[in-house]
Amino acid sequence: MPETSRAEFFYRDPDAPRPNRPIGVGVLAIIGRDGTFLLERRSDCGRWGLVGGGIDAAEPLEAALRREVLEETGLEVVGQDLFAVFPGPSRIVRYPDGNVVRLVTFVYEAEIEDFGTLRRSEESEELRFFHPEELSRLDVIETARPILDAYLSAEGARGLLLE
Repeated sequence: MPETSRAEFFYRDPDAPRPNRPIGVGVLAIIGRDGTFLLERRSDCGRWGLVGGGIDAAEPLEAALRREVLEETGLEVVGQDLFAVFPGPSRIVRYPDGNVVRLVTFVYEAEIEDFGTLRRSEESEELRFFHPEELSRLDVIETARPILDAYLSAEGARGLLLE
């Protein structure tokens, strides 16, 4: 399998590579402030996505969420609510090292009280808040776009299993 210099994301793509690693379980944070949403421009691909990452084998999901948000943004999560689980088999990522993983993602609304500690990590080129109407014009990774679309159209639905 050839290595790429950037991470590649696939969603409902018949040409997606076949996973060569176990299923990856991760958490993502929807962080809102004054009607805007925090996104990160990922350093592994230069594209926008939600803040989050993989969980350690023995780590509770909520602990992984708090850890990932703190590591990537400097923000402390003081509360979280499960929005949805995205288990679909068509959510694939190919990493620069050649690993190809199917993703199962738990997406949480993360409550932040103090945004004064906001700072990017080496995993991000940039952190920025966007209004919902700006999201359609962004170069968002394929696996994050359906999450954002579902969240913006959910109208109160929570805890769903979504493809």
